[in-house]
Amino acid sequence: MRPVNEPPSRLAPRSAAAIAVAALAALLCGCVQVPTVPEPVATEVASQITVTGARGPLSQRETNALLKRLAAQAPDAGALERHLSVEQAVAGAPLYTGNRVQVLHDGADTFAAIFAAIHAASAYLYLEYYIFEEVQSEGEQLSDLLIARAHEGVRIDVLYDSVGSFSTPHEFFDRLTQAGIHVKAFNPLNPLTPHFAVNDRDHRKLLLADGRTAIIGGVNLSADYESASPSSGEEHASTHEPWHDTDLQIAGPAVRELKALFEQHWQQQSGESSVLVAADSGQAVAQGDQVVRIIGSQAGQRLSPRYYATLLSSIRSAESRIDVTAAYFAPTLQESRALLRAARRGVHVRLLLPSHSDSAAALAVQHSHYSSLLRAGCEVYERQDGILHSKTVITDGVWSIVGSSNFDHRSVLFNDEIDAVVIGSRTGSELQGLFEEGLAHAQRIDADSWSRRPLSQRLRERFWRLWEGLL
Repeated sequence: MRPVNEPPSRLAPRSAAAIAVAALAALLCGCVQVPTVPEPVATEVASQITVTGARGPLSQRETNALLKRLAAQAPDAGALERHLSVEQAVAGAPLYTGNRVQVLHDGADTFAAIFAAIHAASAYLYLEYYIFEEVQSEGEQLSDLLIARAHEGVRIDVLYDSVGSFSTPHEFFDRLTQAGIHVKAFNPLNPLTPHFAVNDRDHRKLLLADGRTAIIGGVNLSADYESASPSSGEEHASTHEPWHDTDLQIAGPAVRELKALFEQHWQQQSGESSVLVAADSGQAVAQGDQVVRIIGSQAGQRLSPRYYATLLSSIRSAESRIDVTAAYFAPTLQESRALLRAARRGVHVRLLLPSHSDSAAALAVQHSHYSSLLRAGCEVYERQDGILHSKTVITDGVWSIVGSSNFDHRSVLFNDEIDAVVIGSRTGSELQGLFEEGLAHAQRIDADSWSRRPLSQRLRERFWRLWEGLL
């Protein structure tokens, strides 16, 4: 069993650590249960929805005008309003308007944006990644750039996960530290440390520059993402499948939530507060007109899983369409039921899933859900060209979520995650375009053919379904 969601090309160099962590994880997580998120009480009171802008909370008149604009983009204005009311209650974070949102496709786009943000920073940089290792963009090495910026006076704080970055050479981090960069490991795999925890991992992917610009999503600072880049060379490209992933670049008031989440994590890991940056005015400047909610989920808050609750709310309130892209599909009982019920009430539900995985167990569990999904009317597609690592959901074309959370139990129970909800058809349309592009490289699962799959495969699915809660 994979201890964390990790694509194939990461498996070999991490095999020893993965086996050890998996064995211990199997012993520790059996007693943990996915929390039940109750069906929300229906509400249509717009006054219960609050929105924050660059200058603070919007007035009720401003909020009503904004909701009216958003509702005009939705197939059912009432359904969107009810969902936003419920989401506000369960997400624990405000809606922010005045943001600029850019969709980043795959590693090439994301790395280019990350390197550009590092170049543009004038005061400080926060980086928090599950996998943090040497990468390059347009021939420039990440470590060289970070060290150069540190020497130019930019304050840099790095938080990396000790399991995800297990194979990163110590020399890489030592070099950063010697340059004055503050580097900290999340939950080190050392039982003598105060933050030792095998299952609780920092699965976030976040870069924040000067409190103005942030980049979040599913893309790690991993050399695997260079495989799709022309600059990586023919030899590298021939031995690595391309990775397909999605990030968002956000500028505007919503960035303040990301700054707070990083600093909270840093201090929870006994990081010195003195190396953090005091509140800055740059993050409050309006940069666009997009409406964004930032959701930070933590393993220590299992009774209030914010991402999980808002995802369920969105699926339950969908009126016309749900498009899910999932790198690992091992849904909880409530997630599965929500998708099936949506399809049965006439919502067009489509799932874009991987055709192969680093984990035979995870793929078997994914397959075990196909029959019920197909019977309910859901469309299931498997992408064939490379490694699918995206984590996105688009509901009714106007509610979108992109981040680090997978559609599985582990992201609900054990991982610390960051996700961004974007309300509006502009970002929804861009993400819809990426979804359709993925479908063009995918094979649709046919219900009749699937029903005739070999008995051996059915037995394998049933066996691993018993262990679904560990994935």
